[in-house]
Amino acid sequence: MSSQETPEEKLPAGQDTAYGAVRVADEKNPFADPGLPPHEPRVQDIDERAAKRSERTVALLFTLSMLATVGFIASFVTIPVDASVYIFPLGHISALNFALGMTLGVALFAIGAGAVHWARTLMSDHEIADERHPVSASPEVREQVMDDFRQGAKESVLGRRKLIRNTMFGALALFPLSGVVLLRDLGPLPGTSLRHTLWAKGKLLINMNTNEPMRPSDIIVGSLTFAKPEGLDEHEHGFLNEIAKAALMIVRIQPEDIKDKRELEWSHEGIVAYSKICTHVGCPISLYEQQTHHALCPCHQSTFDLSDGARVIFGPAGHALPQLRIGVNDEGYLEALGDFEEPVGPAFWERG
Repeated sequence: MSSQETPEEKLPAGQDTAYGAVRVADEKNPFADPGLPPHEPRVQDIDERAAKRSERTVALLFTLSMLATVGFIASFVTIPVDASVYIFPLGHISALNFALGMTLGVALFAIGAGAVHWARTLMSDHEIADERHPVSASPEVREQVMDDFRQGAKESVLGRRKLIRNTMFGALALFPLSGVVLLRDLGPLPGTSLRHTLWAKGKLLINMNTNEPMRPSDIIVGSLTFAKPEGLDEHEHGFLNEIAKAALMIVRIQPEDIKDKRELEWSHEGIVAYSKICTHVGCPISLYEQQTHHALCPCHQSTFDLSDGARVIFGPAGHALPQLRIGVNDEGYLEALGDFEEPVGPAFWERG
């Protein structure tokens, strides 16, 4: 051996050297197999007590995932939407969002951590080098893959480690219930709430700008006024949900310009009250053209003729705006004579 050579250069490619390295390549074979380091057994491979401890750890993580999933469902059902909790340094945050996020995160993390710990401590960790092969595998290769799969399944000890198997199946089977529970808010739990609003016989029409009851003299021809039912306070809980159904659009049209007979009967001296909620996707209508008596939804340009039963004359809306029957009480204030006879807002499957 010359003074320029090292022990590594004298050994065949892929063979371990006394220095712990391998010869990777030379001029004749630049892609020589570098080889694999010698396999070192883990403590779980030689000590069954250590393997049992790992098995219990994996089972504990899967069980934790199941408990977190149950906690997610319980939080979703029991914690009020408006409840809050103080978390330093975030301050007051939604208790429901915090509980759902924590339980869902723990459920996912525990499944992942259990799978990783199982693979690293109990499954086979022998490294296998496989030759590259064409994309279209030969029957021999496919058979080899199936053999490797069966061998891997055997080495995963899934059949022998029943505690891991059962808790893993339990965690994976229970976790999807988190998504199923979320379907509750898609209906039909709202029941008849979509068909009724706060309007009822005798409810005064309250101007949403002044927060005062409205008299017929307050509304001039060509004006557009928005109203809400008496007793609906914007500072109370649930205001947004109720105003989204009960918001009114008040206009005054000359009686001789009203084409729809029922609209004329349900109005007072040409003052008509229609739902402000567009029947397309529920946007609030805020544009009114006094010459044509057309109301325009700014979202998708659905246009309604308020002089002809608020029928749709343009756009994607599916049906006319519901009209509220109004009158005047003994004190001269505008009042509702009942609730809308049709559901307000977009069409839904229960409308029939």
